[in-house]
Amino acid sequence: MTTSPHGPGTTVPRSPDDLYVTPPPWDIGRPQPAFAALAASGAVRGRVLDAGCGTGEHTLLAASLGLDAIGVDLAARALCTAEDKAQKRGLAARFLRHDARELAVLGTEFDTAMDCGLFHVFGGEDRAAYVDGLRAVLRPGGRCFVLCISARERGVWGPMHKVTRHDLDAAFADGWRIDSAEPSAIDITSEPGHVEAWLVAVTRT
Repeated sequence: MTTSPHGPGTTVPRSPDDLYVTPPPWDIGRPQPAFAALAASGAVRGRVLDAGCGTGEHTLLAASLGLDAIGVDLAARALCTAEDKAQKRGLAARFLRHDARELAVLGTEFDTAMDCGLFHVFGGEDRAAYVDGLRAVLRPGGRCFVLCISARERGVWGPMHKVTRHDLDAAFADGWRIDSAEPSAIDITSEPGHVEAWLVAVTRT
């Protein structure tokens, strides 16, 4: 999803489908290595939400582990690709066109949430609404894993908010415990091959 300014401290989606007319650089056709390692370690468990799932690689990663996985995104074109992947791979996963700032209306609970590249799209009130929604749908003790662009990244990435450690502490101050926030990377298909990122693990308290 892409965003544009719309009043102080808010962002609104602008043509999410436009991002998927051709494959965007973050759509690498496989799970991000950081999330693949989490899955291999057993950290991804129970009922799984993939917030901002795009073409579904991380939803399908969870499904491949035999987990009940749901991916949500606003880009209908990306969701169609995700559903096609699921069918071709013989995996049972669900994909919903849904605004991640309104997760509570899903009316269900999850044990694990994954966010690859969505957190840094939001700022201000939108980020607060998104994190509140995550808290609403995660069971107490549930965990959320976030892979987001770090303020260490020097490249230009449109309207994305490059995230500092202070941003993470502020966003997850109420109702959360930050278990870890480690330097990581998001692989991309264009040069230089990756962007600097945070890999964050938080627990719903």
